[in-house]
Amino acid sequence: METIKIKQVKSRIKCPATQKKTLDALGLKKLNRVVEHKATPQIMGMIAKVKHLIAVVE
Repeated sequence: METIKIKQVKSRIKCPATQKKTLDALGLKKLNRVVEHKATPQIMGMIAKVKHLIAVVE
């Protein structure tokens, strides 16, 4: 499986609770943090849910 790096680039302050929980599940708790995950369909779905808050780093 391919691994992808995800970076949080925008604040979670005015986001709905479900999006905050999604960021927590991805391991993003602070701005400019980078986490690495395998590109599974579940992770890709979470990325799609909060795509306006994160950036995929290659």
